[in-house]
Amino acid sequence: MAVAWATLRRSWLVTRRAYPWSYFISTLLLGVFTIGLGYLGLRAIAGDQVSAEFTGKAGTGDYLGYIAVGAAAYMFVVHGILWAGKAMLQEQREGTMGALIVAPARRLPYLLGFCAFAGTAVAIEVAVLLGFAALFGVRPATTGAVDAVLAVVGLALAVFGMSVVLSNVMIVAGEAHITQNTVFYSIALLSGFTFPRDYLPEVFQWLGELVPVTAAMDVIRGVFTGGTGLPLDRLGVAVLISLLYVAAGLLSMPWAERRAMERSY
Repeated sequence: MAVAWATLRRSWLVTRRAYPWSYFISTLLLGVFTIGLGYLGLRAIAGDQVSAEFTGKAGTGDYLGYIAVGAAAYMFVVHGILWAGKAMLQEQREGTMGALIVAPARRLPYLLGFCAFAGTAVAIEVAVLLGFAALFGVRPATTGAVDAVLAVVGLALAVFGMSVVLSNVMIVAGEAHITQNTVFYSIALLSGFTFPRDYLPEVFQWLGELVPVTAAMDVIRGVFTGGTGLPLDRLGVAVLISLLYVAAGLLSMPWAERRAMERSY
């Protein structure tokens, strides 16, 4: 845990000293704009009415609540993948990957330190988003404290699994923007953050099942928006697929690091 704590502390120090305040303000305003646009769409376009079809597919008629929970989860996923997934690539860009490889520190706690940093950072952004949503009367209700904790842990595990795999892809490719944006847009479409997945063609629904975030989002929806409680079957699927991603990422990481080092010379 010493490696994870040191990585978390270093990440906070670098972020606080290197990034301008405008960066933090812009990330906080993202939640405000998301809820604001959702509210304007509901009032100006839908006339404050939610269709029966949406209610049936989403399991709730509270459109703003559905958007708020989905946007908060998407923030959590994007920032978790962004920070942990780019950790090794940043070392590569700064020329310190070689030192990290030969250092007596395992890669798992190193990546967990970045995930811990991402979690603490995104908690502030989610709080701002939900606080602004509360001004419009949005009150995401959970079916229980235990359900809520298990749902968030399941989503965090899914994010970590995707981060480890994505980290390998990015250091081998030596590129981040195209890779990460492709992942972000794909999960935004497939995993049900802002609309029910039942609206998607069946083939896309099946593709979504290959992403651990999809099952984790079904758990989040059941606990925070659907009111159906903790779907243990979907939680089990999320944990299983996430662990497979973690195992695949950690096992392939030595190969990815060798390829990255070979390409840099």
